[in-house]
This record gives sequence, structure tokens and C-alpha cells, in this order.
Amino acid sequence: MKNRLLVIIILALSVMSLKSLSVEASSKELTKVNDAIDVLEEIMAIPEKGIPPALLNNAKGIAIIPGVVKAGFILGGRHGSGILVVRDSQSGWSNPSFVTLTGGSIGWQVGVQSADIILVFKSKRSIDNIMKGKFTLGADASVAAGPVGRQAEAGTDVQLKAEIVSYSRTRGLFAGLSIEGAALQIDDEANDAFYKSENVTTNDILANKNIQVPEVVNKLKKTLAKYATVKN
Repeated sequence: MKNRLLVIIILALSVMSLKSLSVEASSKELTKVNDAIDVLEEIMAIPEKGIPPALLNNAKGIAIIPGVVKAGFILGGRHGSGILVVRDSQSGWSNPSFVTLTGGSIGWQVGVQSADIILVFKSKRSIDNIMKGKFTLGADASVAAGPVGRQAEAGTDVQLKAEIVSYSRTRGLFAGLSIEGAALQIDDEANDAFYKSENVTTNDILANKNIQVPEVVNKLKKTLAKYATVKN
């Protein structure tokens, strides 16, 4: 009898522990989405120093990766996690899919240990390739430092031809960023935790399929719509 009671207690504690881990993971992802919203809001708060509206209005997708850190020789030197959203002319901005950014050559300023990074995708091809597996900036798609400011010109030939334009914010300063060789990859584990389902796919998420989403997703979409008009 005592042994049976002990087994029941152990099983109950195990279930509670798993639920606790699930809540913790979900909380971490919620924080990441809120951080991404804050990064975009703060960068676009001063139009003269933000991403040109014309660029955002024509973007096929945006990745926001708050707090990419230098990590010495670990993980290729740099590592961060964030979100990727894509745009559809009919349904607007998608739900966020979580991504990781690892390694590569990033144009850090001297003494900088952390940066918020934004990638603006000008072609759907790049996004499709990310969804197929690991995607390397500069190898699988051309990338260039993006222009800054509401009155910014269309950009140089390099910027015009690039499939992705990149930005960073460090110590409150926002500028175009040179980034090559970094691997951008879908974070399936984070997606499972955020959407509380092991069956949800990246395609389901980005296609706005009928999946339950936390309220913060609506906040994210409203923020994106404020700065990037959906094209018909």
C-alpha cells in the first residue's frame, strides 16, 4: 500500500514538473516576442533614424533578433534567437515563427558585446529557403547593410540587388549592418513551446492556419501593420 502511494506521489510530481517546464518555456518565448515588439517600436519611433518606410512596405518578411551576443569561441562566436514573420497580400502579417542566428561575420563596433538585429527580406525565395532548413546569409542569399531614415535614397547598387538588408542597434545607435556567413534556422522547439503543440509546422504558423495564438501575437501584428502597410 505504501509503495503504491509512493508511486502515485512520484507520478504526480513528474506531471507537475513537466507542466512547470512547459510554462517556463512558453514564458521565455512570450518574452522574446515582446522584446521583438519593443525593438521595432523603439527603432521606428524616430523616422529620420529608422528603417525607410518604402523598404518596410515592400518587404516580404522581417526577422527581429533581440540581444545577439558575442560568445567568444562558443557557437561560432555569436548567437541569438528571435522571430520571423512574413507578409501575404490577402491575410497580412503572419504569426511569428521562432528562429536562431548563429556564427558569421558581423560588423560589431569596438567594445560592443550585444546587438539587436533586424533582417528585412525583399524576396520570398529567401524565406522559402529558410523554411527548408539552415540558411546562410551571404551564401544562400545576398545581404547588404540597409539604408536608414525616412528620406533615405533607394540605396547603392549592392543594396538594390541584395535579397536581404540588415540592421543593428547597439548602445542606442541604429545603423545598417554588414553580416555574412551567419546561419539563420527555424527553432522548432521554441515554436512547439509557444504554440503549445508538437504538431504545428512552420508552414502552418507562417500561413496563419487555424492555430491558437497568445494575445501577444495580435499586438505584434498591430505593431507591424503600423510601420509596414500590407500591399494588395
